[in-house]
Amino acid sequence: MRASATPPDRHPPSTGLAAQVLALVLFLLLCYGAAFLGQQATAPNIPTWYAGLEKPWFNPPNAVFPIAWGILYTLMAVAAWLVWRRPASDRRMKALVAFGVQLVLNVAWSWAFFGLQNPLLGLVVIVPLLLAIAWMLLTFRPVSPLAALLTVPYLAWVAFATLLNTAIYFLN
Repeated sequence: MRASATPPDRHPPSTGLAAQVLALVLFLLLCYGAAFLGQQATAPNIPTWYAGLEKPWFNPPNAVFPIAWGILYTLMAVAAWLVWRRPASDRRMKALVAFGVQLVLNVAWSWAFFGLQNPLLGLVVIVPLLLAIAWMLLTFRPVSPLAALLTVPYLAWVAFATLLNTAIYFLN
């Protein structure tokens, strides 16, 4: 018996290079579109409402957030694209559904916390977001281990954001 010469995350795509590039661009646009929607609620409230909140000692400087999120949205897009590249299957479909669910919750958190200026509602949204990211990671793993690995920093960041959201709620 001959072992497969193609590692799991290097499965030859069933579509051509142009379709692969287009799909990656679309996943990047989808993720950065979500970022844009969330930013519509966030940006106007940082210098006003958010600046006036009591924050815990471990709150990062405001300049850290756009850098971290820029990296995370890129990792999300690449991870989803890696999953999409795999052959069509129920597992792949479930993984892409998990990706979509967490992306909607990601935007919803920005609107709950910043848009509505409500840390409690932010908590109500961020906990399911954290669970959805864990679900996404678990559904990505059997389809593309590399995609799951790329999701780990996002899970860690949102776990930290959950702690931060909780502290802000209790301090205010």
